[in-house]
Amino acid sequence: MARIRPTQVADDGFWDEDRPKGRHKAVRYAAPVAVAGIAAATIGLVPALASTGSPDLPKITAEELISKIAASDAEQLSGSVKITTDLGIPSLPGGVSLGDLAGGQQGNGDAAPESKLAELASGSHTLRVAADGPERQRVSIIEKAAEYSVIHNGDEVWAYNSADNSVYHAKSPEKAAKGDHRREVPEDLSGLTPREAAKKALAAVDDTTQVKVDGTARVAGRDAYQLLIRPKQSDAAHSTVGSIRIAVDAHNWVPLKFTLEPKSGGKAAIDVAFTEVDFGKPKASAFRFTPPKGAKVTEEGRAEHKAKAKGGEKGLRELSKLNVVGKGWDSVARLDLPGGLPASASGGGGPSEFLGGLGKKVKGDFGSGTVLSTRLVNALITDDGKVFVGAVDKNALIDAADAAK
Repeated sequence: MARIRPTQVADDGFWDEDRPKGRHKAVRYAAPVAVAGIAAATIGLVPALASTGSPDLPKITAEELISKIAASDAEQLSGSVKITTDLGIPSLPGGVSLGDLAGGQQGNGDAAPESKLAELASGSHTLRVAADGPERQRVSIIEKAAEYSVIHNGDEVWAYNSADNSVYHAKSPEKAAKGDHRREVPEDLSGLTPREAAKKALAAVDDTTQVKVDGTARVAGRDAYQLLIRPKQSDAAHSTVGSIRIAVDAHNWVPLKFTLEPKSGGKAAIDVAFTEVDFGKPKASAFRFTPPKGAKVTEEGRAEHKAKAKGGEKGLRELSKLNVVGKGWDSVARLDLPGGLPASASGGGGPSEFLGGLGKKVKGDFGSGTVLSTRLVNALITDDGKVFVGAVDKNALIDAADAAK
């Protein structure tokens, strides 16, 4: 791997890089803002030595550490994960759920994984996870008096909600049965680990980001290096992201903890960490499931599963066509609402009236619209159906909408 040549060391200990034009990128994953829902921000890899800390570990550069994360072949693990999300999502009037607003299937009476998404958007949750290669994973959300589990085993996907004894079952399409099962795993739940969050946060495409190894830590009883990632203020005047910190296991290079802090300060917006972890092979019984007696089982037919998969592929193609304006952490993505808000989200009034109750009305050269704000991601929805979204402040959204006029 080519070395990245440092040109200077800033007062805060971060290296800036001198990246030759067209240089091969060392690592490619998704972008930092993808953690919040869009691929907008990017990371420039730069060498930095770990500072002295506890535990006492050998020195390592940021480039070396990121390369080890990318090369890690650890595919077996089990343990507990605590996920805490504090995005500051505004309350919805009229009893409308986040699932309704997103066109989801909240309250559909079955155990389909989509029904759990909104619950993980706020508060603290404990997960039990297990993985044995790409064909077997299990994620369980542990609640006070119930448990929700998603089990992927070969070409079978099961989900079980003990609260109402409901079961969801799907068979993978033939293309997955012949080879790659990984794309059939419900990524909305199976990806909720520090490792998957770190993958979404690591990219090597430009120099708008500062990276360094910032000491060491003990996470889930294991020695770890701490990788600190933050946008350069000169290139991210409008970004709402303060920093991302990833604790990386010092033995097998698996991320053990992922923390995203907003520029506004206060509690972390996203914190995902193992509290217990074992890198041995999980028991085979962890991936076996038989519906309990009396359970309501929802079978998703192969044709229906294919239709959903096709719809998902179409959605990904549409996302790939997003018009992204701006650079790095200040990037803003533009998309158009397909037909506006769902009727269930309008609460009897028009969409504009509904949105006005959630956000702040704004005007510009583009016309008028509403800015919906959280501690991390903000969105401008114009009255003519355009959406501008990013981990940026409202001024950046208005500027983007004006420029697109």
